[in-house]
Amino acid sequence: MRPTRSGCEHSGMAATDDDALFPLPPVEETEAVQKEEPGPVEKSFRPYDPNQVLLLPPSLEEWLPERHLARFVSELVEEALDLSAIRAAYTEERGYPPYDPRLMVKLLIYGYCTGQRSSRGIEKRCWDDVGFRYLAAGAAPDYRSIARFRRRHLEALAGLFLQALQLCQQAGMVRLGKVALDGTKLRANASRHKAMSYERMVEREKQLEAEIERMLAEAERQDAAEDERFGPDGRDDDLPEELNRRVDRLLKIQEAKQALEEEARRAAAEKAAERAEAQDLDEQAKDAKLEAAASKAVPKPKAQRNFTDPDARIMKTSDGAFHECYNGQAVVDDAYQVIVAADTSQCAADVPSLQPMLEQTDTNCGRLPWQLLADSGYCAEESLTTLAEMGLDALIATGRWQHGQPPPPAPRGRIPANATARERMARKTRTQKGRADYARRKAIVEPVFGQMMILQGARYLLLRGKEAARAEWRLLCACHNLRKLFVVRGTVWRVRLAPA
Repeated sequence: MRPTRSGCEHSGMAATDDDALFPLPPVEETEAVQKEEPGPVEKSFRPYDPNQVLLLPPSLEEWLPERHLARFVSELVEEALDLSAIRAAYTEERGYPPYDPRLMVKLLIYGYCTGQRSSRGIEKRCWDDVGFRYLAAGAAPDYRSIARFRRRHLEALAGLFLQALQLCQQAGMVRLGKVALDGTKLRANASRHKAMSYERMVEREKQLEAEIERMLAEAERQDAAEDERFGPDGRDDDLPEELNRRVDRLLKIQEAKQALEEEARRAAAEKAAERAEAQDLDEQAKDAKLEAAASKAVPKPKAQRNFTDPDARIMKTSDGAFHECYNGQAVVDDAYQVIVAADTSQCAADVPSLQPMLEQTDTNCGRLPWQLLADSGYCAEESLTTLAEMGLDALIATGRWQHGQPPPPAPRGRIPANATARERMARKTRTQKGRADYARRKAIVEPVFGQMMILQGARYLLLRGKEAARAEWRLLCACHNLRKLFVVRGTVWRVRLAPA
């Protein structure tokens, strides 16, 4: 029996239209009424008046947040760094008062920490950047003053590397457990197109001499014709511009040619001295061999010299191209990636820098590290023998393997008594412990170079010359250590309270 509507309602069930006895026709839905969007109202904004005159003098302390790198640099120069070497250079009271050395050192350190090393760039930042304006206290030294200050006190600024390292040691950030040694190619401020080989110098020198002789003969002919026409009272003290340019070019080529010849004579004399020592000759015979070797020495035809920066050398960089570079060396501590030794070299190979960098580490830190990690660029029989004599635990790769290819397993059994230092190092680096320790190398030193290239722009050097390049590289390394110190401690006060 079909239930009725009233029965459904009585039973608590909802009745549908299909269940009704008399279904109703569907009702058409009415269109929805569109709502009107609200109009603009008189909104209250925060006060903004660019022409408002400050009622109270502004405070520099309100310009930057509490933990800012510029604040740390300011505290560092005011309380921690010794600027007596810079102040000692001012020996005369006469003249217009220069900028305070504290101001200039703050600007340079902050600029080298943030990648703004150009003197013109620093001057611009003193107007546009709040951090630079805070350090300069509203002053804006012109770029000439900044450049002259850096050039005058370059040696003292490079000495800040040791002071920064001592602060890191005081903060407990240098442990000398594991250290990694590596080198990176620093692009010199010189174009490779401004270099010339010795062979080309000889050809170009003869060509310029012939051109100058021809132009001088033409000038003599013209002078004689003018004297005959206008009389002998004429001025002939100014050389034509084209002739003057060729003379200057010839002088530069002759200077570079003489420098290459001097280097060749020096290298030949050193090799002759080594052979004489091996032959155990007396002093007279030794001097004769040195003089004969130096007199016969001739530079290689492909030996080059750059006219812009004569101390730079052609080196192959990571992109596979050849550029005028210096070889920047650094020893990095494992604990906080602090650089404990830094130097530059004119040699593209890393092997000659191994022992000098270890000696600098010992001098800077007071002792040698427990373990040294280095890549195959430092592997040489003489260097490995020296490390063994020093008693230093070193892991130096003896060869290169393709990426992803595992090194061959370590030979079993005793080490042969006649094994060379290279063979002993190869066995050591192939053991399980040796592979584990050596794997730390790329995590210690390579990130440091990456940080310096990206954050400080250290891929390129601004200053020219061997000594200036070395000083700038050490200043860059000092600022890297100060950045690490800022990240770990934050303030100079915390550095002083840190355990040694």
